[in-house]
Amino acid sequence: MNSRSSISKSVPLSSSKERMIGQPDDADPFPQRSLPVSKRPESFRKKFFPTTPLKLWNDWLWQIENRFTSFEQISRILTLSPDEEKALKEAPNLSVAITPYYASLLDPIDPMQPLRRTMIPATTELLKAPGESEDPLCEVNQSPIEGLVHRYPDRILFLSTSFCSAYCRYCTRSRMVGHPHHAQLEKAVQYIKEHKEIRDVLISGGDPLTLPGESLEHILSQLRNIKHVEIIRIGTKVPMVLPQRITKSLTDMLQKYHPLMVSIHATHPDELTPEAVCALKRLAYAAIPLGSQTVLLSGINDSVETMKSLMHELLKAHCRPYYLYQADPIIGSSHFRTSVDKGIEIIEGLRGHTSGYAVPTFVIDAPGGGGKIPVGPDYVVEKTPNEIVLRNFQGKTFIY
Repeated sequence: MNSRSSISKSVPLSSSKERMIGQPDDADPFPQRSLPVSKRPESFRKKFFPTTPLKLWNDWLWQIENRFTSFEQISRILTLSPDEEKALKEAPNLSVAITPYYASLLDPIDPMQPLRRTMIPATTELLKAPGESEDPLCEVNQSPIEGLVHRYPDRILFLSTSFCSAYCRYCTRSRMVGHPHHAQLEKAVQYIKEHKEIRDVLISGGDPLTLPGESLEHILSQLRNIKHVEIIRIGTKVPMVLPQRITKSLTDMLQKYHPLMVSIHATHPDELTPEAVCALKRLAYAAIPLGSQTVLLSGINDSVETMKSLMHELLKAHCRPYYLYQADPIIGSSHFRTSVDKGIEIIEGLRGHTSGYAVPTFVIDAPGGGGKIPVGPDYVVEKTPNEIVLRNFQGKTFIY
């Protein structure tokens, strides 16, 4: 890794409308060549990787190889607060890893910047609050074989890898990511073949889009050869933290296995950089339906204004808001969790105040393995055998 100097001040985050480095004015908004670089990542590259050419910066494997993973590396690019220093030095349970691209989006001065808080540990991670556990969703108890979670009758979760290119501090699988822990393909395929009720397979991890193309295709081809598997889904945060991975060769491969869907993990509107938008559009133009899943996080995205902005930016990038999750009670996550009322408040601030496509379903993934339970504002005021009294987004009542 190249030597790095300190950043003296913040660089404004790029907007999705910003012209990208090396992109002509009349360029295709989702070019199939190497991903262009917007101003903030370009400034970061020149400062901390001055001998790294643009072509190499745009190589997703280079991004992974040059992740920031230690206190020494991170302290060169960020002015750490005393709390961040202590947390990094005391080795939190979840590994620390940030791609150079995503590191360029972190505010080098402000420890309370939303994106920075999702990547840099806090000392509260070292504490266990009441109700927290390593596996609050009881995935282990619902795993018929290692790496498969069979919670719902017709769907199954396939944990393809324990590796992520960047580790979110609130990860519900912090117990396993970064450690060898994934499904054995032959056993997993055999189990799915034997259970003909399974029509939908979600490939997750870790992050499946960090797998080599041939490994991911091998998984997809094996699943697609199972006659009763109708839909394959991939859960990933790669377009947000490693958009360089979304290459033409990847999308060409993925579209061979339709019907295939991709669920994006998006946290904050600042993630919707020109690079991320380009990555999402590349997937969309491969006829891959995109949905977003967002975790509600205290002080990060827990306002109607922030959430509405995120949902609008996702829609503009061809990605439909799908779920808004109440944060899971993993160990050391108390500083991230909001009240359930806060989530209901946000949904009420969206419903009727923006297009329906921009309103996700607010869910609690029930501790104990109960699955996703939708929670929302109560718009039913009164019911009788002959009529129902409804409240609209303005608080007015109507009789049906």
